Amino acid sequence: MLFAYVKQSLAATSFLFRRAVLFIGLVIVFTACSRLPRSYTSDTTPVVETPSSATKPAPINLNTASAAELERLPGVGPVLAERIIAYREQNGRFRRAEHLMMVRGISDRKFR
Repeated sequence: MLFAYVKQSLAATSFLFRRAVLFIGLVIVFTACSRLPRSYTSDTTPVVETPSSATKPAPINLNTASAAELERLPGVGPVLAERIIAYREQNGRFRRAEHLMMVRGISDRKFR
C-alpha cells in the first residue's frame, strides 16, 4: 500500500518537474528573443502597399462626359454608361452628384 503511494507521488513529482523545466526554458527563450535587435528577428522589411495616384480615376463632369469617359470610373461598364447618358438627356443636367443615384443600376454602395 505504501509502495503505491510512493509510486504515485513520484509520478506527480516527475510531472511537475518536467513542467517547471519547460516553463523555465520558455522564459529563457522569450527573454533572449526580446533582447535581439529588430534586424535579427526579421529577414525583410514589411511591405506596405499604398494606392498610387495612377489607379485613382480623374474627376469627370457627369454632364459632359462621354460613354468612354464614364466607363473609366470603377464599377461603370458600357450598359451603365449608356443609362447615365440616357438619364442626362431625358432629365437634363445633374445638379448634384447624389442625383446620379436616380439612374437605374446605381446603388448607394456603388455610388460611394
